[in-house]
Amino acid sequence: MEKNILIVTTTSDFLGKFEQDNVRTLQSLGYEVHYATNIHEPAYHDSTPLIRSLGVHLHPIAIARSPYQLRANLTALRQLIHLIDRHHIALLHCHTPVGGILGRLAARLSPHRPRVIYTAHGFHFYHGAPLIAHLLYYPAERLLARLTDVLIVINEEDYRAARHFILKKGGSLYKLPGAGLNTNRFHPFTAQQRRFYRSKLGLRPGQLLLVSAGELTANKNHETILRALALLCRQNRCPPLRYFILGDGFLKAHLAQQIQTLKLTDMVTLYGYCHHVPLILGCADLSLFPSHREGLGMAALESLAMGVPVIAADNRGTREYMVPRKTGYLCRSDDPAAFADAIAAFARLAGPERRAMKHACINAAKPFETRYSSAIMKRIYQSLGGEHAIPYHQHHHERLQSTKS
Repeated sequence: MEKNILIVTTTSDFLGKFEQDNVRTLQSLGYEVHYATNIHEPAYHDSTPLIRSLGVHLHPIAIARSPYQLRANLTALRQLIHLIDRHHIALLHCHTPVGGILGRLAARLSPHRPRVIYTAHGFHFYHGAPLIAHLLYYPAERLLARLTDVLIVINEEDYRAARHFILKKGGSLYKLPGAGLNTNRFHPFTAQQRRFYRSKLGLRPGQLLLVSAGELTANKNHETILRALALLCRQNRCPPLRYFILGDGFLKAHLAQQIQTLKLTDMVTLYGYCHHVPLILGCADLSLFPSHREGLGMAALESLAMGVPVIAADNRGTREYMVPRKTGYLCRSDDPAAFADAIAAFARLAGPERRAMKHACINAAKPFETRYSSAIMKRIYQSLGGEHAIPYHQHHHERLQSTKS
C-alpha cells in the first residue's frame, strides 16, 4: 500500500535544519516524503539540492511567513489541497504558525482527510507577548487544535497552554525535547583541535571568542549584544575579544551600520551564512543568545553540547536548559548592561571554574539528544500509520522534568 506524507513549512531551509532525522525515520517506515514550502524563503540560501539529496519530493508553494499576506496564503491553501489529492497524502506534518494554519485547513478541506501532526516550535501567544499576538494566535491555535490528531510542543510553558486545547477525537499531546540535538556534529573539541582551528581564525592566545548563530532578524536581537560590547568599551572593562555573528538576514545592512557607529569594527565580524558552524563554535569561549522569543533555541543547545557556556535572554525556551552561573548566564533580552556584566563576569573566571562550567554545559544538553526526539517521533508516525506503538509522551515529559531538579 502506498504511504505518502506531506511536510509543510513556510521556509525551505526548515527541513534541512530540523527535519532530516524525521525524514529518515519516515523513509525507514516505508513513507514517500513530500515537502511543500516557499523555495524563495530565505532568499539568501538555496535549500533545493539538500532537499532533493534526501530523496524528498519538493513542491514549491506560495506560502508566506506572515498571516497578513492573505493573497499568497490563500493561493498556498489551494495548492496544498491539490497536493493532498494528487499524491493521496495519508499523513500531513505541519510546522511554523502559518504552516500549521494552512496545513490543518487543507487537510480538513480535502476529501482525502489525511491525519495531521502539528509541531508548534513556540506558540506566538507566550507569556509577555504583545497583546495582538494573544488576540490573533491564541484563538486560532485553540480552534485549529480540533483539526489536529497529534499536537507536539517543545517547552513547558507551551505544554501547559496546550493542555487546555481540545484535539480531534482520539488526539494526543506530546512534549518533545526540541527537534533533536545532533551530538555527532556538535560535540566538544579536543585541546589540539581547538588550538588548530583558533589559529586558523586568527585568534590570539587568551583572546575570548564570542559567537552568535542565527538569522539576522529583530527577534534574534543581535543589536543588544553590540550595545553591551560598546558599553564595556566605554567603561574600560572589555577583555580582549572577538565577536562572530554567524547568519544572514534582512537586518544585515542595519547591523553593519551599527557596528561602525558603535566603533566595533575591529571586534565584530558579520560572518554571513555559515556551513561550518561547529568548527567556529568549537573555538568559542562563549555563545551569546539574546533572542526576544524562542520556542527552545537549538543554537544555544548546540553550544552547550560543545561545552561552550551560553549567555542567553531569559525566555520560555532557554529556561528549559539554562542553569544560571552553572551553564552560563540569563539576562533580560532588552538589557545590554546585563549582557555586559555577564561577559565581564565570565572573563574573570579562573581555569577550574571554566572547566566546571564546560562539563555542566555538556550534561545540560544531554536530555535533548536526537535519539530521544527520534524515538518519540517514530512512535507517533507508527501510531498514525496504523502500526502498533506504545504511548510515550507522558513518560518522556516526566523524565525531562526529573533532569531539571
